Amino acid sequence: MFPSFPAILLHSLHSLVFPHVPPHSPTFPCVPPCSLTFSRVSLHSPHSPTFAVFPHVPPCPPVFPTFPVFPCVPPRSLRFPVFPHFPYVPHVLPCSPAFPAFLLLGTSRQLPAGERGLWRCRRRMDQSVAIEEALAAGSTCLIAVQGTLVAGACLESRLLGLVRRGGEHAIHVYTHRRMAIAAEDVWLERVIPITDGFTVEEVIPDSDLHVVGSDVTIQISSGADQLVVRLPFGSHTRTFLQEVGKCSPAVGSEGIKQNGKKLAVGQNWSHDSTDKTPPRQSKPKPEVTSEMVRSSSVMVSNKASILSEPKFGLRDTIVKSQLVQREDSYTHIQNFRFFIGTYNVNGQSPKESLWPWLSCDAEPPDIYCVGFQELDLSKEAFFFNDTPKEEEWFKAVTDSLHPDAKYAKVKLVRLVGIMLLLYVKADLALNISEVETETVGTGIMGRMGNKGGVAIRFKFHNTSVCIVNSHLAAHTEEYERRNQDFKDICSRMQFCQSDPNLPSLTISKHDVIIWLGDLNYRLEELDVAKVKQLIDEKAFLALCQYDQLKRQMNANAVFEGFTEGEISFQPTYKYDAGCDDWDTSEKCRVPAWCDRILWKGQNITQLSYRSHMVLKISDHKPVSSVFDIGVKVVNEELYRKAFEEIVRSLDKMENASIPSVTLSQREFHFADVKYMQLQVEKFTIHNGQVPCQFEFISKPDEETYCKEWLIANPSKGFLNSDSEVTIELELFVNKSTATHLNSGEDKLEDILVLHLVRGKDYFLSVTGNYLPSCFGSPIHTLCYMREPIQDMSAESIRELTLMPLQMIDDAVQAEKPLDIPKELWMMVDHLYRNASQQEDLFQQPGLRSEFEQIRDCLDKGMHDTLFGNNHSVAEALLLFLESLPEPIICYKFYTSCLECSNNYSLSSEIISKLPRCHKNVFEYLMAFLRELLKNSGKNHLDVNILASVFGGLLLRPPPGHPKPDISAKRKAQQFIHQFLLRENNLP
Repeated sequence: MFPSFPAILLHSLHSLVFPHVPPHSPTFPCVPPCSLTFSRVSLHSPHSPTFAVFPHVPPCPPVFPTFPVFPCVPPRSLRFPVFPHFPYVPHVLPCSPAFPAFLLLGTSRQLPAGERGLWRCRRRMDQSVAIEEALAAGSTCLIAVQGTLVAGACLESRLLGLVRRGGEHAIHVYTHRRMAIAAEDVWLERVIPITDGFTVEEVIPDSDLHVVGSDVTIQISSGADQLVVRLPFGSHTRTFLQEVGKCSPAVGSEGIKQNGKKLAVGQNWSHDSTDKTPPRQSKPKPEVTSEMVRSSSVMVSNKASILSEPKFGLRDTIVKSQLVQREDSYTHIQNFRFFIGTYNVNGQSPKESLWPWLSCDAEPPDIYCVGFQELDLSKEAFFFNDTPKEEEWFKAVTDSLHPDAKYAKVKLVRLVGIMLLLYVKADLALNISEVETETVGTGIMGRMGNKGGVAIRFKFHNTSVCIVNSHLAAHTEEYERRNQDFKDICSRMQFCQSDPNLPSLTISKHDVIIWLGDLNYRLEELDVAKVKQLIDEKAFLALCQYDQLKRQMNANAVFEGFTEGEISFQPTYKYDAGCDDWDTSEKCRVPAWCDRILWKGQNITQLSYRSHMVLKISDHKPVSSVFDIGVKVVNEELYRKAFEEIVRSLDKMENASIPSVTLSQREFHFADVKYMQLQVEKFTIHNGQVPCQFEFISKPDEETYCKEWLIANPSKGFLNSDSEVTIELELFVNKSTATHLNSGEDKLEDILVLHLVRGKDYFLSVTGNYLPSCFGSPIHTLCYMREPIQDMSAESIRELTLMPLQMIDDAVQAEKPLDIPKELWMMVDHLYRNASQQEDLFQQPGLRSEFEQIRDCLDKGMHDTLFGNNHSVAEALLLFLESLPEPIICYKFYTSCLECSNNYSLSSEIISKLPRCHKNVFEYLMAFLRELLKNSGKNHLDVNILASVFGGLLLRPPPGHPKPDISAKRKAQQFIHQFLLRENNLP
């Protein structure tokens, strides 16, 4: 056992460097007969020392090199080429780290400011795996959904699995642990066979008008068996019911019934409207149900309902566009009262009534928007996005809504500890439509949900509304990071429209935007005593002059176009929990207005903006604001008149001529494209006299209209006569495209085809030059690169990148490769020397601008040290490891590693079979992480955090393999956990 990290690495190389000399010291190898002496030399400047080995020099006191640099240079290989601008000693064995892709739970194409291929933390995992394990041989669980058994006042969770055995199907009902991930977590309670007489009917319990939720309550019947269960509203429940319908001829033909009436699965279970008739006659409003909140097809006064059918017809598009232009002719403004609330609950459960916060006014609001941050601070919530506190706080809010009105819950959305709830008065529910939710994580690597935002967008009458709840980066000095978080949320938050052919909506594409949350902006330039003095004097206006958010807004650096009301309450952070005393901890935080509410849009009047000191469970105080918001309400008769006029004019115009457009540019060149650095080129499409629909279409034998590194925004749309649109061509190279660009297998060349419906096609040429990067390069390739990658010829890079991995141990090379990549060593060395005691390392993100500097330094070898704060370097390390085309633990060992995740001997044997460069990297990384754990008292890291963060990236499933479920993620975590607890050498 070797107690120090450098010693472990030295010992692991001892047999190679000094084959006949045993290690005499646990911290330093014995000096061999040739009297190797370690002397400090400079390869670049007096301020950038490294170490070389000089044989046959009388011994002098050894100088041990910086952490990951250790000697392994026998007398036979003393060659020290000096790289220009990159001092690095070859044949020095740092054994590199590798970063996991663990936290990445789902992919989607990303938008402007971030990486496409973004992995998002989404909804709760399908728990069919646990059921599958519990079934007898020959049975298969097709899909599972978690619901709530409705039996009087008793609400108990159940797991429903659709099970097939032979040609028969049944619904298995299980009791279960909160997170059912294995067979031992579920217990079969009953089986409902899907046979003749099997029915599924939607019911509306009386309790829904009190607890009113938008979840789906169904009654399942088969003979004498009957089950009433509430299922969570969403696409997964819809898919479950569709699959049930396919298994039963009766249900498949009749559909799910809604209160005894036929309701086709996939119709009112989504937000899509299939009503193709002109505007409806006014009719009495039926009794409000929570299903009406969910479905836009029953909404009164929705001008777009006739146009929201799935097809993307040119005629419908023209009608819709012209109706929008004439909107003022058939709508009037009517005020509705909105209550907006935000509360950082610091991981606490609700121990006190929320009435003083949510029901403090005499008049009940029409709409509630209630946001929480830090709902759950546990590691389980952070890594698996699962928490029991969601239900606790949902119930606390529901029980504390204004008693003088009945409310329907429209939607709940949560990302880790950031949760947003939307309620509407029950008698106004019919006027809510087009409800969509989205989440954006801005934590480490721009993905983790410990920081970020959640949003709900909807249409209220004829006004589009977007509510955003965000938790931005912490710490006083991190205001630039908060600005970046805001911009990331704005650019990456994309809402699907009911018509899948229409482009997504961004936050800015709404009439009314409300932004709430723990924005974390602090007071600067004042000490604690001065701030408290001004608070005691209630000099809030003077104190606001030092508020970071006010300053950043005045500089147009963030929240451009937004408004915040006058702050007339004392700062809402930081208090001792349970009282109103300011922070008395060792850190003694400066009070600040972290919790804010801002808005953007027309016809918005703020009636109040206040904090609520009576609530004391958290170190924050809740904040609320009440608004009167003018909403566009449709006059049915005027709308019908406008609609008929537009249709008549279209009848005359149809087939008048062929559409044509003019493009401002047709050739585009992107110069010096870099890894994960967005470049944008713009051009305009100017339409002639005929309204037209345009779309970029795929070329023959190609599935998409462009290559993976390119996107056109928007990629389709509609143009009225004599109008124009600006198209942005966004080029972004990420981990999925970098390797082929590095090797030359792909080039930045593409042809886009712009198609006009009923018109001709236009061709656009896109070219560019990519600057090769260590990001996206294989480990063994980088080990053979003794120069910075951008100093090498394209042919050399291609040859090394395409070299098969197995050659690395078998082939006889002209020059011995480095044991780990020099780029990896630079990042780990920086972290070891500067960040061993850094709080929240590998959990808090860095700055994008600093990542770009770090990337350039590694690719060009410009400097001896890396620029950027510790969090930026840590994030760069993770991004580097994530970009590896072959993970540190090779794909072929993935399944074996999961199978032996609780057996250290077998796990060690697998690691010993890795290619030498991968094995070196793994050992190096484990030793580095163990070194960090020695400082856990200051950096607050523990073995579970590191095992979770690194486990999924080191154990990535092979391409085409199913996405890891919770069970697989836990096994990957356990696999790494074993090595973090042991310091002895691997085989």
